Amino acid sequence: MRFILRFFGFLFSVGAMIFVLAAGAGAFFYWKFSQDLPDHAALANYEPPVMSRVHAADGSLLAEYATERRLYLPIQAMPKIVVAAFLSAEDKNFYKHGGVDPEGLVRAALTNFKSGKKQGASTITQQVAKNFLLSPEQTFERKAKEALIAFRIEAAYSKDKILELYLNEIFLGTIVPGRNLHGVAAAALDYFGKSVHELTINEAAYLAALPKGPNNYHPYRQTQKALDRRNEIIGLMAQNGYITKEEAEAARKMPLGVNPRVAFANAANANYFTEEVRREIAERYGEKKLYEGGLSVRATLDPKMQAWARKSLVDGLIRYDQSHGWRGAQAKVDLVGRDWGLAVAEVPGLGDVQPWRLAVVLSTTGGAAQIGLQPRREASGHVSKDRETGTITAEGTRWTGRSPAAALNAGDVVYVEATDTSRNQYRLRQRPEVSGAIVAMDPYTGRVHAMVGGFSYDESQFNRATQAMRQPGSSFKPIVYSAALDNGYTPSSIVQDSPITIEAGPGQEAWTPSNYDGKSGGPHTLRYGIEHSKNLMTVRLAKDVGMPLIAEYARRFGVYDDMLPVLPMALGAGETTVMRMVTAYSMLANGGRRIRPTLIDRIQDRVGETIYKHDNRKCLGCDADKWSGQDEPKLIDDSEQVLDPLTAYQMVSIMEGVVQRGTATILKQIGKPLAGKTGTTNDAKDAWFVGFSPDLAVGVYIGFDKPRSLGDRATGGGLAAPIALDFLKLALKDKPPTPFRVPPGIKLIRVSASSGMRAGSGEGGGTILEAFKPGTAPPDAYVAAPAQQSSGPAAVPPDADRAAQAGGLY
Repeated sequence: MRFILRFFGFLFSVGAMIFVLAAGAGAFFYWKFSQDLPDHAALANYEPPVMSRVHAADGSLLAEYATERRLYLPIQAMPKIVVAAFLSAEDKNFYKHGGVDPEGLVRAALTNFKSGKKQGASTITQQVAKNFLLSPEQTFERKAKEALIAFRIEAAYSKDKILELYLNEIFLGTIVPGRNLHGVAAAALDYFGKSVHELTINEAAYLAALPKGPNNYHPYRQTQKALDRRNEIIGLMAQNGYITKEEAEAARKMPLGVNPRVAFANAANANYFTEEVRREIAERYGEKKLYEGGLSVRATLDPKMQAWARKSLVDGLIRYDQSHGWRGAQAKVDLVGRDWGLAVAEVPGLGDVQPWRLAVVLSTTGGAAQIGLQPRREASGHVSKDRETGTITAEGTRWTGRSPAAALNAGDVVYVEATDTSRNQYRLRQRPEVSGAIVAMDPYTGRVHAMVGGFSYDESQFNRATQAMRQPGSSFKPIVYSAALDNGYTPSSIVQDSPITIEAGPGQEAWTPSNYDGKSGGPHTLRYGIEHSKNLMTVRLAKDVGMPLIAEYARRFGVYDDMLPVLPMALGAGETTVMRMVTAYSMLANGGRRIRPTLIDRIQDRVGETIYKHDNRKCLGCDADKWSGQDEPKLIDDSEQVLDPLTAYQMVSIMEGVVQRGTATILKQIGKPLAGKTGTTNDAKDAWFVGFSPDLAVGVYIGFDKPRSLGDRATGGGLAAPIALDFLKLALKDKPPTPFRVPPGIKLIRVSASSGMRAGSGEGGGTILEAFKPGTAPPDAYVAAPAQQSSGPAAVPPDADRAAQAGGLY
């Protein structure tokens, strides 16, 4: 008996010693591996990088900006089928264990022993610890720290919070080159082109296969392995009770169904616009906020109007370019002994000029050219094995003035556009050397509905709407005439259209301006000077009004910040942008109120709080608790008045005459109220049209990036106005012919168009309904001032004294 007691006592002592040693070892290892552990509390304030998204005015997606493509979804919004797939694939006991899964460890050890394969046993909590707080290296020390942090995380956070962090952080590969996907929401969009809430069982299971190694289960390079792993996860989902056996069987029969989202519907049309938005946000908030802040940006762009603007500009540039002949092939490839498809696939092309495609000329026989179209690239990035051929007919090269055989040679790589798809017939195209820009704006708010900065963004990211500084030429004249109308002149005032020489000072050559046609016509009304764009009248008017005052008006309208007050500037000799000119004309259209052009309506941060809003007008009564018979809410527009509203309308009326009788009569065919002004600079290096309807302003510029003459006969009316015509035909198609609003105080009086005198009761043709401010109506008889000589003062209207009472800076 004593022996037995001694034996058990010995065993107890040994056990106690082992326990103490084990506890000591455990304490030592805990102490050792808990040194310098990351603070798991950082997860409480963790804000993962989330991509920013830009939406058009209609809500459609325009662009995304991200370092890591992620859309953060709270666990409450995560679809159950997605949760089921990831739990089955990664950690079926997630809601049972305390951070480390003993059952999983044993199962992994047995699997590794039996198969010889390495299988991990990290729980979702451990993966969160690794992804957020630790480095990725595979060492015993890192695994020990991972387990310790996992225990701490489980003690500090709910299971749902841990799972939320995991599903939004996990890396899920790259299906579109250059777009690394993090989180299930972003992955659903790029892999399947759909919201995470639209995923089917088989699609959710495939995404759940990716955390173990996206490249191992790539849908194109490792298709069978991807199918096998997906089907395995579907089986686990059924085994764990998330889906039925019937659902699992049906899901296994489905293909992978990967359908990458390559581009957004409006991306090609809006590249210049979205890049301008990106630049503005980066300047306002910084690159980090843009690419990681999860901003939601509502842009002002109207997708339909943007598409119309781009087509109108591109068509106009092509018209001009083709009228100057064929310049030759884009490139040349050697077809001897080669697959022509691979040869032409190596030639870089523009991705935003659809429906144009690159093609290689295979042969020229029988009055036509046989071509092979550049093969399309598959989603995997490989060149398609399909080969498409076609024919460029004689009609397709008619614009070159040559036959296909004369214009082309075998091996030439050219752009083509289909004319008859059923017969595989194409026309020859070429990239225009000339470029330009178009901007369409709401004249009352400054919201930019459309903006195109060139022929192709892929070819050149230089935005000619906002970055190109160009001389506006005669399109600047309305600013000069506005200053005159605001300071004593009327639309019927007479100004001499006669030669004038401006002395420039000692030792400098005198300046003698001339009209476009080289002629002069004697005395004419101020209206006539704008309608027919008379340089001599404009210079005389500017000399009389004074260039310092005109420089102030140019600043107020935002055309120039600090214009040099010299007379050549009155003819648009300074440099400005299309955006600035359209903004200035918008202020004429809206009654003289200052507007700020904007491409952004609103910006919200990642939690939905508005951090920027363009429209800051106050709304009286909008915050009422209920309706109690009070007045309707009112928007208070407290924007600065930069021009007398009566003067603004006088200019609108005069510029309507430009469309009806002047240099922009091509726009008359639209049949709706329009006002505007053409512009052509010295040597015809730049051609402009800027104008507006009552609720839409548009500006068009065309010219070479390295300025050179557009041609001896090139004008704004002949080059830019037709582009505006194509655009406005579409933009105003469904708009009623609403006339421009006449402000209170304007007197409409019928006058002689030639003399400016009040028309007699029986006078018929040659009259016009003119707009006058109070007290400035023309007399019954009008005696023109004598023609001025050389650099003498401009003619002074006989009603100047009365007009001065209503003029001045407003």
